[in-house]
Amino acid sequence: MYIYKVKDRNPMLIEQLERVWKESVKETHLFLSDAEINNIQKYIPQALMGVAQLIVAENESGIPIAFMGIEEHKLEMLFLAPQERGHGLGKKLIEYGIKEYAIDEVGVNEQNPKARGFYEHMGFRVYKRTETDEQGKPYPVLYMKLT
Repeated sequence: MYIYKVKDRNPMLIEQLERVWKESVKETHLFLSDAEINNIQKYIPQALMGVAQLIVAENESGIPIAFMGIEEHKLEMLFLAPQERGHGLGKKLIEYGIKEYAIDEVGVNEQNPKARGFYEHMGFRVYKRTETDEQGKPYPVLYMKLT
């Protein structure tokens, strides 16, 4: 496995990461309908192109299997291909982000308890809750800081 900061955000890479995003969301965001996922997906390429730091993990074949986006010290996105969950990759990425980019904050959907548990395991604690997500949708967000 290889973890690196993306220098060339080319269309093929963005398409591969969008695929990882969709597979991951279908597996972890069970509170979203397929229609909602498809609607959100329209904004993923723009988010991937716009986030300050884009970090990718590839398998031995050079295929992206996970990625995270970082803005200042906040983890904006972390998505793993479903088959990669539970094998320590998320932990490796978070540890890399903390070491290299001083990540100390993350927002997580309240309806995604496994994600909350993962971040708590990594040392993050909830300090704020909102009733809606950043787009004003009725999905409460828990904001967590590294303790």
